[in-house]
Amino acid sequence: MIHRRSPGDLVHGALELEHTPDGVLPHRMPAWARARGDGQLAMAEAQPSGVRLVFRTAATAVELVTVRTRVGYRGIGLRPDGVYDLLVDGRLAGRAGVDGGKTLLLDPATGTSTTEPGPPGTVRFDGLPGRSAVVEIRLPYNEITELVELRADAPVEPVPATGRRVWLHHGSSISHGSNADGPSGTWPALAAAAGDVELVNLGLSGSALLDPFTARVLRDTPADLVSVKLGINVVGADLMRLRAFGPAVHGFLDTIRDGHPDVPLLVVSPILCPIHEHAPGPLEPDLTGGTVRFRATGDPNGVRAGQLTLSVVRDELARIVAERSADDPNLSYLDGRELYGTADADELPLPDRLHPDAATHDRMGGRFAARVFAPAGPFSRA
Repeated sequence: MIHRRSPGDLVHGALELEHTPDGVLPHRMPAWARARGDGQLAMAEAQPSGVRLVFRTAATAVELVTVRTRVGYRGIGLRPDGVYDLLVDGRLAGRAGVDGGKTLLLDPATGTSTTEPGPPGTVRFDGLPGRSAVVEIRLPYNEITELVELRADAPVEPVPATGRRVWLHHGSSISHGSNADGPSGTWPALAAAAGDVELVNLGLSGSALLDPFTARVLRDTPADLVSVKLGINVVGADLMRLRAFGPAVHGFLDTIRDGHPDVPLLVVSPILCPIHEHAPGPLEPDLTGGTVRFRATGDPNGVRAGQLTLSVVRDELARIVAERSADDPNLSYLDGRELYGTADADELPLPDRLHPDAATHDRMGGRFAARVFAPAGPFSRA
């Protein structure tokens, strides 16, 4: 007998669900915040990094029907297909993808985009144990995913809260998952598994820009642990000068503290990115050779006029945290180069000059867990 159900009440890791003509669309930002952002934010927050379906079942097979939206650059083609991960009682037990779906094509020359329609697709997992187990289906971090229907050969029930601590994390495309091998392979997902916490991932590709509405979302989202990884998008967008950056960081942290006055709050600076260490933005895509790579177009001499580089940003973040931590003992700082630094860049260079590959995500997740969730770390249970 096939058991069918709408998957809406099984969704974990999303802040809001939108009912669409096709099904349910998980959002990682609420509607009021989405209305204050731009198209880049709208695309990023609807890609369900860290979002998963969690349920208990004795099924031997499950199917999830979705309508995906793939993203690509006009003239280059679509990005690699997203994948769905199946976990059974916390262990990775399968990985698969879907066909069909919509396509969103971006034109970097004009800044315009077009969406082409497509049919639903079905991802199927066989070989489940056939006994009562907690099953997770983790959604692709790089495909907008509308959830249509969940099917199984045994009843499916929601799983109550586990009691594990909730880790709320905000960052850029690297936290979002860019170039990881799947939703369980992003560095925040790996760190969350090692730290035995529930992840709410607000890594927003291209959109970690110190927006006040993002700080308000972080303020209002229940969490036991909060981290913010700041800098690379501000530099890449050439968004502000040093005079504005410091107060913006203070305001961002002040807003978070309005809702989370005492929880451990970790500020993480950018990982090593050689093109932006000493050169300001703007960052531009380089499409020569049929692949997408990135380059910094700013003049290093602009630093004297207050332009930001990653080196400048790290110094300012360290200064701000040191200053504030005198009155905020639960505020900590982590230099992103402890996750990926010079020696790592020699061994595992960034393939597109900006985003880490799957091996680097694995390394970063392990290092974050070892430094942050360790007994002496800022997210220690003690």
